[in-house]
Amino acid sequence: MCGRFTLRTPAKAIATLFDLEDVPELRPRYNIAPSQPIAAVRQDRWRQREFAMLHWGLIPFWADDPKIGYRTINARAETVATKPSFRAAFKKRRCLVIADGYFEWKKRDGKKQPYFFHLNDDRPFAFAGLWERWEGDGEEIESCTILVTEANARQKAIHDRMPVILSPQDYDAWLDPDVDGKRVEPLLRPYSHDDLETYRVSTTVNKPQNDVEECVQPAGEMESET
Repeated sequence: MCGRFTLRTPAKAIATLFDLEDVPELRPRYNIAPSQPIAAVRQDRWRQREFAMLHWGLIPFWADDPKIGYRTINARAETVATKPSFRAAFKKRRCLVIADGYFEWKKRDGKKQPYFFHLNDDRPFAFAGLWERWEGDGEEIESCTILVTEANARQKAIHDRMPVILSPQDYDAWLDPDVDGKRVEPLLRPYSHDDLETYRVSTTVNKPQNDVEECVQPAGEMESET
């Protein structure tokens, strides 16, 4: 699964890398957690890319209670096209969730040891995401989920699942609602490039309220998981 991630990249760099006209100034985030607003890219009504802040935890448009979002922070790639919570969004409301690192936990000596994953040049990347708009009791919430798939060889020693990281050349197809879901299903695969690195970090990240730089600082020597 993907339950915590980071976004420390300046707005100007995000705008350039994701071909966005306007990105607001964002404070560095070192421990983004479910139910918080997260940065995303989607298509607007004119089929142009737009930046959006979305509630992390997808609330289906048909839901009676928005608290369902606590259970839908991730969508499994294997069932996203058929599961009622996600299938409508998978067809027409796909988005890019902007990140520059994420965390996973491994059991060590009866405890959970956090690891930080990032690209070797620390550039931002996009998780495959879905978004929805929910209305109820005079309230409107735009929310999203992050797709997850089986882990690649590097991550498998730590966790058996990983978020779907999309290649930039696939962004347009993923965002385009006219592209059928079956055509983008092949994109929902483990990240295969060698530029994904990982190292142990302190348990500071275990608490969502700890949104501090210490969350991404190495805990001891760098480790390479194979």
